Amino acid sequence: MTRCIGCRGCQTACKEWNELPARKTTFKGEYTNPIRLNSDTYTRIRYSEKDDKGRPVWSFIKEQCLHCKDPACASVCPVAALTKSAAGPVVYDYDRCIGCRYCMLACPFRIPTYEWESARPWVQKCSFCSERIKDGLIPACVKVCPTTTMFYGEDREVMAEAKKRIADNPGKYVNHIYGEKEAGGTSWIYISNVPFDQLGFTRNVPQINLSDLTWDYIGKVPALFGVVFVAGIGGWIITRRNEAESKEG
Repeated sequence: MTRCIGCRGCQTACKEWNELPARKTTFKGEYTNPIRLNSDTYTRIRYSEKDDKGRPVWSFIKEQCLHCKDPACASVCPVAALTKSAAGPVVYDYDRCIGCRYCMLACPFRIPTYEWESARPWVQKCSFCSERIKDGLIPACVKVCPTTTMFYGEDREVMAEAKKRIADNPGKYVNHIYGEKEAGGTSWIYISNVPFDQLGFTRNVPQINLSDLTWDYIGKVPALFGVVFVAGIGGWIITRRNEAESKEG
């Protein structure tokens, strides 16, 4: 995060690649930077200003799905609408989703969002440009960055680079790689010159694979709700299937 200049080129590239619209604010009717990730904003740049002995220190933070190595969102999905691909991205299958929103409850980083504004809502989140990766390309946000803020590669290469930068620059970075252990490890990691708890990062994320815990909680859902929930799955799947066939046709 010492390299990001807050240009929001990554944010624009993400919208362009995913064909996402800009969203106007309700109180001014203008196009402004969203205050949080939403159904048509998969990545967002926010800023933080801290005082360092009378000198302002600006930090720009890129928010998006961290693509956990053992994602809690995928572990709670009863229909495998969310899966972890071999290449790294946690991908979402619209045709499978039944709208239960368990993934939103399970994610420790509060990333998946819902199309509350739609009569036929879907869950939305960053796909890590899985289609581009499949074709041998790099994610759109990484491609467009003018300051090489993002280092993309195999997991072991990325982690080695993060550790090397911290070791080679004593005093420049805090000695913490965010995402190395959080939630059992994520495919998107950060290094920073400002402590992460001062930058609004999610605190107290367990440093274990959360999928080991999620179904223990889901198992405590009352049996009656489970019966009603399962009964509703059939109708929802038929509706989704009809929509998919209509699009393909």
